[in-house]
Amino acid sequence: MFNEKAVVSDILKGNMRSFELLVKQYERLVFYVVHRIVSRAEDMEDICQEVFIKVHKSLGSFQFQSKLSTWIARIAYLTAVNHVRKYKNELITDYPDGFESFHFTNDNPEVLLTQKDTSAYINQLIAQLPVQYRTVLTLYHLNEFSCAEIEEITGMPEGTVKSNLFRARKMLKEKIQTDLKNESV
Repeated sequence: MFNEKAVVSDILKGNMRSFELLVKQYERLVFYVVHRIVSRAEDMEDICQEVFIKVHKSLGSFQFQSKLSTWIARIAYLTAVNHVRKYKNELITDYPDGFESFHFTNDNPEVLLTQKDTSAYINQLIAQLPVQYRTVLTLYHLNEFSCAEIEEITGMPEGTVKSNLFRARKMLKEKIQTDLKNESV
């Protein structure tokens, strides 16, 4: 079990192993948040590193008024948004190759291919959404943040978060229905 308070306390005492634990615990979260906002794959790694540098420098000011994951996601969100504003990059359209972790399985290859194709299709659709919808959808469904936590991360009012989540789902549903109708014709 990851004990936020103990890990933060150890980091503040100079324990770099605890900081490595924190990075391992939240690197996927940071990647997801940055990935949905930043377009250039070569910038993502630098931005993720920048996020953890900011986390390390600011950890002393973290007061546990929210979950550590929410605080880190907010830093990742703001860092990525600032990067896009600074460099005016195009938005990314899909995951880098090899993102899924490799493992052996006894599942039917056809089923696996269908699952991978479905996942790639959904990710492609999500990538085509406007950034505010894409971000909210990712934070809510992939990172399992509540609407109140997403408000804290993005600075959007909770009502806007809910509205964007509703619109994003509706847009995805309509696109999938259109694609299914076109496929069956």
